[in-house]
Amino acid sequence: MENLIQKLSKPIVEKVAIVGAGPGGLAAAIALRSQGIDVQVYEKAQEFRPAGTGLGLAPNGLNFLDAIAPGIVETLKSSGCEVHHTVLKNIQGETIRTNATKYLEQYGQPLLTIWWYRLQQVLASRLPSDIIHLNHRCISFDQDEKGVEIHFDGEKPVYADLLIGADGVNSVIRETLFGEGKPNYIGSMCWRAVIKYHHELFNDYELVFVKGNKQFMYILNVGGGYTSWISRKLSPEYSLSNSADQVKSRILHELADWDQSFRAVVQATPAEQIWEGPICDRSPLTHWSQGRVTLLGDAAHPMAPAMAQGANTTFEDAYELGECFSQSANLQEALTNYEQRRLERTKIIQARSGWGEMRYYDDTSTSPGQTEQRQITLNEDFSKWLYNYKPSIRS
Repeated sequence: MENLIQKLSKPIVEKVAIVGAGPGGLAAAIALRSQGIDVQVYEKAQEFRPAGTGLGLAPNGLNFLDAIAPGIVETLKSSGCEVHHTVLKNIQGETIRTNATKYLEQYGQPLLTIWWYRLQQVLASRLPSDIIHLNHRCISFDQDEKGVEIHFDGEKPVYADLLIGADGVNSVIRETLFGEGKPNYIGSMCWRAVIKYHHELFNDYELVFVKGNKQFMYILNVGGGYTSWISRKLSPEYSLSNSADQVKSRILHELADWDQSFRAVVQATPAEQIWEGPICDRSPLTHWSQGRVTLLGDAAHPMAPAMAQGANTTFEDAYELGECFSQSANLQEALTNYEQRRLERTKIIQARSGWGEMRYYDDTSTSPGQTEQRQITLNEDFSKWLYNYKPSIRS
């Protein structure tokens, strides 16, 4: 009997390699290490540097994060900003609507806005620094029934029992498995940055949404005196600027008719800190795993940011993957269970996110009241399904 318990308590794999040290890769590392698995994380960046955008961490994501790393949500609250009040404005700066958020009351967790970089730092602090290997750009891998050999640009190959691709929308791991090519551009261009800046509206609201003509802007308080601004525009064709200065003058040109308080946050941003790029997703896959390789987060289900569910669904993935490892007899069973728990939910969220991105550009002011009322009801049901999702206790 004792031998059987020992057998059952031994992890089904000994060594796991994760490619990508974004929030998803780090969360997965925490979840798997808690089971005594040797996890090593490989990241192409040469250093962890201030990067990324402002994120919304919603109740579903926070529930799963807290299950992965108990107490981490309290740390994130002090690193980010709890959103209690939001405001919708037009480009002249006039207030259309103000809202008190009800996330905490309805779902037991707040909506938290935080800088991607800050989130990465908090997660990394939960791991030994020697398991995170920077300056490791994965270029390919080979696998057989015994294990996976992972190849890096200019570095020695690494061997593992399992490889997890947590390397984002342009995942090398996914491309090697499925060979789909470039992601789908969905017709929305984006400019964004995070800077030390206190927007005058933050005295009353933590999140500002400005709706223009086929164009909109978010201004988020992401905590610690930092502001994240994100501007997106409907653009059937996408083209990238040739230089940082051109990026800044392009976005200021796009905001030429906007109130100065919105333009001021862009003007205050150093040109080289502004990210410009297309909003992309990919078609849902029917499976994420092949042999000893699987995907997680944006590598598995990249989605438009309209519902701010990218990071949140990634934390769901990381938790469920860990659970499947602790409850399965072997690796194949664990990966099959992982897909069964995740594929359908993420497919729905991907589709709603793509639809939601285009809804931003609709002029809904002319829609009949009845349709709008039905839409609100639909959204309420969907919100409950989305945000009430919690780690379930499985026997």
